[in-house]
Amino acid sequence: MPDIQLRFHRDMLVLSSPIAPVLARQGFELDGDVEYATLMEPEAVEDALRLNLMAGVQCLVTETAGMTPARLAHRGMAERLPELARAAVSCAAKLRPQHVLVELGPCGLPLDASSKASLNENRDQYARAARAFEGLSLDGFFLNGFSSPSDLKCALMGLRQVSGLPVFASVNVGVDGMLADGRHGFDEALDGMAEFEASVAGFCTQAPVERACELARQAAKLPLPVLAQLDVVEHNPR
Repeated sequence: MPDIQLRFHRDMLVLSSPIAPVLARQGFELDGDVEYATLMEPEAVEDALRLNLMAGVQCLVTETAGMTPARLAHRGMAERLPELARAAVSCAAKLRPQHVLVELGPCGLPLDASSKASLNENRDQYARAARAFEGLSLDGFFLNGFSSPSDLKCALMGLRQVSGLPVFASVNVGVDGMLADGRHGFDEALDGMAEFEASVAGFCTQAPVERACELARQAAKLPLPVLAQLDVVEHNPR
């Protein structure tokens, strides 16, 4: 696959949308069944990803947001992380997209930003997850769905411990410019992205397009490509 960084600041790249809703319509439970489908029914995952390719996306995002050790442990699958990583990347690579991004979401562990032990424990979650993808064919990581700067910093530090691949970082931002935790602003998250070596600065919002454009301009103050995700609250099939 081409080096995705050569396209930064040159091309507009479109990422695939989450496939979990597609799997849910087929009867899969979103809590746990996605990992099961990746291993046992990869054809369902491939079909959902193929729909995105047909829509013209350049970057396929793997359905791996829940594949940090702590979240897998809740499903009794922590020991299968390497197997899940291989299966997820294989599902995407079979379709021969231009680029493959591995998504990782928040690990879900309690985080005390004033405790070094807590920070190290959280950081280790992302390092262990990233290590499971070593040697596989991917173009970068996609840290998505984060709601606090501290958690995002742990994720960035964990990835940078084990990987030099590009990292797309995205936080959930409200109409008021506050992160989903309600205690920090988007500017704090951007500062963390710059400090801890994110390759792309991003956000996801349910705000109207005009407000989303303001967030994009705010992110564009960094010398990084900007990723904008619009969370459509209501979908009208017509």
